Amino acid sequence: MTGHTALLAAYDAQLRTDAETVGALSVTRHGPLWLVTFDGGRGFITYRDLGGAHAEQVRQLVAEALAHFAADPLITRVEWKSRGHDRAPGLHEALLAHRFVPEEPESIMIGEARMLAVDVPLPDGVRLRQVTSEGDVLAMGAMQGEVFEDPHWRERSDAAIRRLERGDGMELWVAEAEGRVVCAGRLDPVPDTDFAGIWGGATLRHWRGRGIYRALTAARARSALRLGKTFINSDSTEFSRPILERSGLAKVSTTTPYQWSR
Repeated sequence: MTGHTALLAAYDAQLRTDAETVGALSVTRHGPLWLVTFDGGRGFITYRDLGGAHAEQVRQLVAEALAHFAADPLITRVEWKSRGHDRAPGLHEALLAHRFVPEEPESIMIGEARMLAVDVPLPDGVRLRQVTSEGDVLAMGAMQGEVFEDPHWRERSDAAIRRLERGDGMELWVAEAEGRVVCAGRLDPVPDTDFAGIWGGATLRHWRGRGIYRALTAARARSALRLGKTFINSDSTEFSRPILERSGLAKVSTTTPYQWSR
């Protein structure tokens, strides 16, 4: 199953809705929508499809989904996850009208884990390891926050620590050099599917172009294979997309996150 159409079909069948709610505090169904609450005051909206809704129905869904989260004072931000291959008339305009702000589109990448699980030489003084302690997770999060200019990095790190405590299968991997984290990423094996996701890949600017991110990706792919996963998926920025393409992953669609905050 390596063709574009087959990979996209597997993505829609296995990686939407249930697969996106791992670690959620609660999930509410509203028509075709899944309204998900995660730790750290984060709301998330996803769906398999919009059920053929026309533009007016889409506007109503957006309004009702936002009202659901706005009614909870603990929710500080909400993400609506759109996909480029969906039929969603008027969605962009409806989201803008409700103060959702689009981020940069990302490429949905899928491929065989074995194609990423290769030997990649590391620069002298760089080592890879899986991390689990609070201090290591915070160091990883701080680096990612610096790279992504993310003001919520501490909240995300605290949520990751709680996930590790719950033992939901998530793995955190880092590359270290000169006494600090220089590259990091997450592996999320998706229960009851053939997939594991690789997320949060970030490398400090000075350390880019040396094969470190590719080595970290290979380490996560090897771990996915040990867990019995066949495919790797990722929503990739333009920094990581070319690396994954060179490893044999294919771009099957795009995803654009829309963000709302109080």
